[in-house]
Amino acid sequence: MDNNKPIGIFDSGIGGTSIWNAIHHLLPNEKTIYLADSRNAPYGQKSKAEIIALCIKNTDYLLQMDCKLIVVACNTATTNAIKELREKYKIPFIGIEPAIKPAALSSKTKVIGILATQGTLTSDLFNKTAEKFQTIKIIEQVGHGLVQLIEAGDINSPEMDELLHSYLQPMITAGIDYLVLGCSHYPYLIPQIQKILPDHIHIIDSGEAVARQTQNLLKKEVGFTNQIASKNLFYTNTNPKVLKEIVGNKHDVFEKNF
Repeated sequence: MDNNKPIGIFDSGIGGTSIWNAIHHLLPNEKTIYLADSRNAPYGQKSKAEIIALCIKNTDYLLQMDCKLIVVACNTATTNAIKELREKYKIPFIGIEPAIKPAALSSKTKVIGILATQGTLTSDLFNKTAEKFQTIKIIEQVGHGLVQLIEAGDINSPEMDELLHSYLQPMITAGIDYLVLGCSHYPYLIPQIQKILPDHIHIIDSGEAVARQTQNLLKKEVGFTNQIASKNLFYTNTNPKVLKEIVGNKHDVFEKNF
């Protein structure tokens, strides 16, 4: 693996930038190329075949830009397509799936909540993971409408607040002490979620774990990580306004048809 090549990251939109943030924080000198497939968001409402096809499209685009490894920064894409991607391509892939294990092992009430897309919650990979913790009650909730609002930049809207209350209140009533965010878009909702949840309920997302896994894979493949500061590029196939607001003006954001 050529260490100077970029890390490729893709998601069904801007949500995977929460994963990019964690990777960039841990590996600030690594060059990254991020694809926001916002035109096809959300993936969670699509069929498995559609999700696999979109993941192949994104992977092919990143390979054209000579990426050395690819992070699938989308829970739905990982749980539905990571197996097929690893079988089709020789490049290393890192996936992201809901952090059920740390929540289940840490829970005192033995009740945890998971907020995710329909595509993630109905996937074989998610259900196989959940089955390993049969002594834990898992309250599942599909986050209908959340991704669309985030993609539109309406994170702090009254509609978002109303949806979050309707999704989280039954979990609170059920006695959860951990909430797992099962979509890479959802970490951007943590400030609103914290206003709704009692203080004793912990929120878990997968960003830091994916960043550590990326670091470990780089060290395993090339023996070290890049030590020379590199540029980060962001591409979206819709209006780049929201993505620019998320990543900031110091990074280059381009609108591309992919």
